[in-house]
Formats: sequence, C-alpha cells, structure tokens
Amino acid sequence: MLFRQCVRRARPRCCAFTTSAIGGLNGDYIHGVASEGEGPPSVHYFSSSEHSGDGEAATPVSPWHDAPLFSVDHGAPFVNFITEIPRYTTAKMEIDTAARCNPIVQDEKNGAPRHYHGPIFWNYGCLPQTWEDPNVPGDAAVNGALGDNDPLDVVEIGSRALPMGSITAVKPLGCLAMLDDGELDWKLLAIGVDDPLCEQLHDVADVEALCPGVVSGVREWFRWYKTPDGKPPCAFGHGEVALGAEHARAVIAETHEHWTALVEGRADPGKLWIPSHNPLLKQ
Repeated sequence: MLFRQCVRRARPRCCAFTTSAIGGLNGDYIHGVASEGEGPPSVHYFSSSEHSGDGEAATPVSPWHDAPLFSVDHGAPFVNFITEIPRYTTAKMEIDTAARCNPIVQDEKNGAPRHYHGPIFWNYGCLPQTWEDPNVPGDAAVNGALGDNDPLDVVEIGSRALPMGSITAVKPLGCLAMLDDGELDWKLLAIGVDDPLCEQLHDVADVEALCPGVVSGVREWFRWYKTPDGKPPCAFGHGEVALGAEHARAVIAETHEHWTALVEGRADPGKLWIPSHNPLLKQ
C-alpha cells in the first residue's frame, strides 16, 4: 500500500496521506490522515468503507491491530510492513501503542519533538499484528531477556525511501537479536516486493553477497544510536550474528502468537490500547 504525502512543512507539522488499496489489505485500511496544525507530525488510519467522498464521518482503525500481518496479494513469504521512519530522515516516529487506534506519532523528549542524532539509512518501522511480550523470557542465546512490549521492528534495506505511514509487502531476509537496556528488541531485515533486488535476495547470506556492509551497518547503527544521549551501546544476542530467513520467519510467527494472545485477552495488556473487537475475525 503506497501513501502519497500531501502536506509537508519545514517546521514540524501534521501530515496527510491518501492511498489506494493494494498489497493484500482488504480495502478497509486505505486512508492515513492527520489534521494540519502546529506540533509534531502524526498519522491516523481510517476505514475506506466509512469514509465519504467529502471527507466526513471516517471510522478510525489501528495500523497495529487492524492491518493484516500477511500479504494476501503476494503470498508467502511476504508480510506487510508499516513505515514509521523513512530512509534518510531523523524524526523519531513510532506507533503509539497506548493511544486509541495507535496513530503514528513523533516521540517527544522533555516536551520537544525527538530526532535521531543522524539520519537512519534504511526504512524503519514494524509488522502489524505482532508483539514482543514483556512477560515472556527469551532463550539463553538472548540471556533470557524479556520482550520490549512493542510490535516487531523492521529494517527495510531497499533502494527507495518509503513514505511515512505507507504499508508495503516485504520479504523477510534475516534478523538481529538486539538487547536494549536488558530488553529483547528484534530487528527484522527485509526487502520490499517492488525493489529491484527483491528477486535476488532470499536470505541474509544473499544480503552479505550482493549488499556488502549492509548487515554490519544496521547492527552498528543500532549499537551506537543512543550513545549521544549518554546511554550505553546496545548489545546483541546469538553472538551478534545476523540470523537467516528461517529464523526470521520463526520470530514473526512467535510474535504473531504473542499478539494473538494479547487481543484475545490471554496476555496482560498493561497500558496498551487494545480494540474491543478481535481483528482476526475481520480477515
């Protein structure tokens, strides 16, 4: 699903997006909109079936809970990727897991919009309908670390910048087991379905062969990105090795199971916003 950015200002402003329904989304999740105004940007999602032509009476939906994990149009192994932070940008955008309908918002620090200290070199976001359960410990390879309470993070390594708020079918290639302040924060490596290299990349070994330096670049970027704020470098489990596509698919399956337990009331939501309906029953 591709969103076209309609509003962009030099000062932090809200942004508006429109789209057409492709990529295996069943037509309900095609509007990402935020009102024009002062302050950090944000993106809200609305159901097309309730959205009139003059822009009235839109029904909000959650990109985290209502957008499907698996791409219907492209099939296995493709999954849907929500872009929170486009390539070469610095604004720290993220799905607000505690807010109603989970809009994408800019994180704030001490009341000011938060930015990375330098641009991220890839598209960054998450997979819908996944969750790293903070009550479930990992294995010995990650020192038994608990999940970070967020959707599964994705680093899309393609050659094109994807718009903030867009939903794109991606192929999982591998993953890194990042340990951030003692929490397990998986980083899935993936490539967009329309990228010129998609048909040649199937596993992390292909990335190493055809895109040398990318895997180590991702690992080192995330190792050091918090240190300008006085925080220690992040560590990595599994001997810092980038695990392959098979392990990445296992991580996707596990975090999808954790999310399923969350929306079905079998896991503690804490302060997370959970819809009153079961999103799986709509798909």
